[in-house]
Amino acid sequence: MDKERILANLYIAIEAVLANRVRSILTALGIIFGVAAVIAMLAIGNGAQQEILEQIKLVGVNNIIIEPVVEQTEENLAEDDSDSKEKKKFSPGLTLEDKESILKTIPGIETISPEILLETYIIKNGIRRSAKLVGVEPSYFDIFNFTLADGKMFNEAQLEKGAAVCIIGKSIKAKFFPSQNPVGKMLKCGPNWLKVIGVLDERYISESSISKLGIRDYNMDVYTPLQTVLVRYKNRAMLTEEMIQGANTGSSGNFVFFGGGSSGGSNDDAPKQAVNYHQLDRMVVQVAQTDKLNPTAEVIVRMLERKHNEVVDYEIEIPELLLKQQQRTNDIFSYVLGAIAGISLIVGGIGIMNIMLASVLERIKEIGLRLSIGAKKADIINQFMFESMMISISGGFIGIIIGIMMALAVSRFADIPTVISFGSILISFGVATAIGLIFGIAPARKAALQDPITSLRYE
Repeated sequence: MDKERILANLYIAIEAVLANRVRSILTALGIIFGVAAVIAMLAIGNGAQQEILEQIKLVGVNNIIIEPVVEQTEENLAEDDSDSKEKKKFSPGLTLEDKESILKTIPGIETISPEILLETYIIKNGIRRSAKLVGVEPSYFDIFNFTLADGKMFNEAQLEKGAAVCIIGKSIKAKFFPSQNPVGKMLKCGPNWLKVIGVLDERYISESSISKLGIRDYNMDVYTPLQTVLVRYKNRAMLTEEMIQGANTGSSGNFVFFGGGSSGGSNDDAPKQAVNYHQLDRMVVQVAQTDKLNPTAEVIVRMLERKHNEVVDYEIEIPELLLKQQQRTNDIFSYVLGAIAGISLIVGGIGIMNIMLASVLERIKEIGLRLSIGAKKADIINQFMFESMMISISGGFIGIIIGIMMALAVSRFADIPTVISFGSILISFGVATAIGLIFGIAPARKAALQDPITSLRYE
């Protein structure tokens, strides 16, 4: 019997909502836009968080990055006396000796990955394409979470002897070996032929990661042992006869000797450009514990100052801490937007309550008639509660659709990554239903407390 009464009250509530479709839709607008805003904001927040996590994966975990700085030289052309020019202190630059010193001296270092990056070209079957040759050690692939799709890693003999071998990115394979397995094949990289011993899995990198973090497209890189680059390509730590002659005579406008003052010569008026004298182009230090990142970086700075004779020709950054700071900023932004969306839901609930209270006044005679023919107060409460919840639930469904459309539109037209999660839909819909239930109580109680005789006389 109770079940039949509930179904009857639900049927009456459905008739009342459908009889006033426009008013019901207008009443539900607050809920609709509130739910849509919650879903869209959470999708944007989740997208930003996922992007930051992907960026952290790209730059590695607990890493300190040391990069060389090659500054352009400055001189006063009005002064001809070489003694009046400020003498430069000698700095060996960023070298493998720095790596060994850090590894032996500073505790808590898991591994160090030195890198040498050369701009070169690849030739295969008449196709020539510019590429980057990266001299690395196996620790590089562990730090940056690279995995092999095919082939094998460098062995100890290849690393020590500087063997002519390489591991290529997925895009290099697709470009130069589209229909065959490249492992075991030869690839001309610059002036040397290298044997391909492995292919890396494809690494997706977004445009934002490339611009924000300065990350290159790893899929187009060729990786070779560090000693291979030093022996077969270029070792900037070695002084060549051309460099010594340029320093002594001043005839080379492209070299600056950092071991002493500028030398006079016939080409003093020619602009002198600083040359990269660093043996390494980057050195990544992986620390065991996140809370030791800043202290370790400070110790590294002091050590390099002494080894480089107080010449600050390097820069140190901790990308993970920068990304985590960005994540905290995004979280705060998401909380603010979520609070605004929550306020919109509350305003929608207040709107439902106001319309339902007005509906009670409009339908006093109907309420009095139902009470006079045997309806209980619980029936009146159920009827108005059902109406309130129907408005909020229907508004929640419409809001979910609009919210998903908004998130997709933001991702497509604003180029902002969005991730729509089932949890955000469930939360927003649950809140909308709860608001309809809570804000429908007052109008339902007011309707149930009406006196039947007074209600029938109401004009």
